[in-house]
Amino acid sequence: MYVVPPPQRSDSGSNGDLRVYQTWKGSNIFFLQGRFVFGPDVRSLALTICLIAVPVTIFCIFVARKLIDDFSDSWGVSIVAVAVVFTIYDLILLLLTSGRDPGIIPRNAHPPEPEALDGNMDAGAGQTPQLRLPRIKEVELNGITFKVKYCDTCMLYRPPRCSHCSICNNCVERFDHHCPWVGQCIGMRNYRFFFMFVFSTTLLCIYVFAFCWVYIRKIMESEHTTTWKAMLKTPASIVLIIYTFISMWFVGGLTVFHLYLISTNQTTYENFRYRYDRRSNPHNKGVVNNFKETFFSTIPPSKNDFRAMVQREPPLPPRSVAGGFMSPNMGKANDEIEMGRKAVWADMGPAMSDHGDGKHGNNERLHVKDGELGELSPDIRTTVDEQSDRPGMHPRRSSWGRKSGSWDMSPEVMALAARVGEQNQNGGGSSSGSGVVTENRPT
Repeated sequence: MYVVPPPQRSDSGSNGDLRVYQTWKGSNIFFLQGRFVFGPDVRSLALTICLIAVPVTIFCIFVARKLIDDFSDSWGVSIVAVAVVFTIYDLILLLLTSGRDPGIIPRNAHPPEPEALDGNMDAGAGQTPQLRLPRIKEVELNGITFKVKYCDTCMLYRPPRCSHCSICNNCVERFDHHCPWVGQCIGMRNYRFFFMFVFSTTLLCIYVFAFCWVYIRKIMESEHTTTWKAMLKTPASIVLIIYTFISMWFVGGLTVFHLYLISTNQTTYENFRYRYDRRSNPHNKGVVNNFKETFFSTIPPSKNDFRAMVQREPPLPPRSVAGGFMSPNMGKANDEIEMGRKAVWADMGPAMSDHGDGKHGNNERLHVKDGELGELSPDIRTTVDEQSDRPGMHPRRSSWGRKSGSWDMSPEVMALAARVGEQNQNGGGSSSGSGVVTENRPT
């Protein structure tokens, strides 16, 4: 009898010509063939750039340009030059924060090996007890014991100070927070640039705010008028003063908050979650050493080479029937997504047994689904339908329905299979590429 063979997987060209960024499982967005990595909300980066560049442009055209004549020598030109150079510097820090790997830990292709038996699982006679990964492990680092959690998505134990970002869908080292204004996670490899960006933005707001008032003061002195009338003569200065005053409360407050975090060696995530002010912080090394660690330590290289060619993943190790591996979240809805599914053709062996009447069938029984019946030749379909209408057989249930069962080959089908086999030997029949038997009828 002919059985549809399992689908053949072609090894050539499947992943050989793909790079890591093209098969990345996180939610990141890549530019320039993996040279820049952004978060999924990278569109907000354009808004942030406009919020910085547009006010500075208005300042240079309507305020700084008119101050050139009010200051002697090159002082007037320097006002415009400083604003332009400082803005470019600020935007470079923004791109360094948003377009680089924040410290993503690569995912494991397979879960780690279980280290202990699960005592809660009762194993029967002759069965191997289930192996379960502990949800939390204790590791010792520099004489301090830390509790690390298992990540079902990345299939690894997160290092200390690491957390999984639900927006980028990655585990990030020294995770601080996910900033929607830069469209990227803030972690070990870009926190320094993030703070410098926030701090420089604060200074830029103060610079524009101050020189807008200087220009209003110059109008008051030249025209001998009041402050209110001088402000009415330069509406651009009024708009910039209000805008920069409001912005200074946001970026200035954020700068002060992160100065406190740096001085105590905390992250935003740790500050809101653990509240180190109520207990000792194991990462605190003193104010001076904390600032040295943030600004003067070497930034570790990225653990991901996004432009590298994809390496072929090794096959999953075989699992025993009685015992096996259990995830810390086994039984939840996301087990099939996190741990993967077994291939359909791997279950062909157990599926060949008879589940309908409790008896064991012969080797010629086949468990067929509804969609596979349409691929058989018309004669076989007719014979099967006739057999399903016989007494004692439930139509579309014993072998073709959704309930499991078996199908005893009738003499008609066996004769038809033998006749097609003889035709194939004589060159009169043909077989399709998928292994389904067809019959050539004379016209």
